[in-house]
Amino acid sequence: MRALLQRVSEARVEVDGRTVGRTGGGLLILVCAMRDDDSDVPAALAAKIAKLRIFRDDEGRMNRSIRDAGGGALVVSQFTLAADTSRGNRPGFSAAAPPDEGECLYLAFADALRSEGIPVETGRFGAEMAVHLVNDGPVTIWMDTES
Repeated sequence: MRALLQRVSEARVEVDGRTVGRTGGGLLILVCAMRDDDSDVPAALAAKIAKLRIFRDDEGRMNRSIRDAGGGALVVSQFTLAADTSRGNRPGFSAAAPPDEGECLYLAFADALRSEGIPVETGRFGAEMAVHLVNDGPVTIWMDTES
C-alpha cells in the first residue's frame, strides 16, 4: 500500500457537493492498494501510522502520535498514487490493485486504523471527490509498504 499523510487542522471530502467525511485536527490519509498487497498489509500500515510521532508536543517538537494528540483521520482512496511516470507523458496505473481488491484493502485499512483507537471517516471508493484541507505545518509524509 502507498499512503500520503498530511497533518491537518481540518479536512473534508465531498461527493456531488455533499460532505461524506471529515476530520478536525489529525490526518488526511490518501491511500492506494497495490497489485501485490495481501490482507496483512492494511493492519501493518495502520499500526505504523498510529504510532508515527508527527504531532507537536508542549515544546513544539514533533514528538506525539495521532493517538497521543487525540486526532482523527480522514481516509480517502486514491489509485493515482500508483502512477508510473517512467515512460512517456501519460502515467500508467497498472501497479494499482484491481478495483474490487483495492476497495476491500482500502476498507480494511480504515477498519484497522479504527482498531488502533483512531476516529476515522472516509471518502467514497471510486467516486469523483473534492478534498478540502488545511495542512498543518505543513507536514506531508509519503509511506510505501514495499520499502
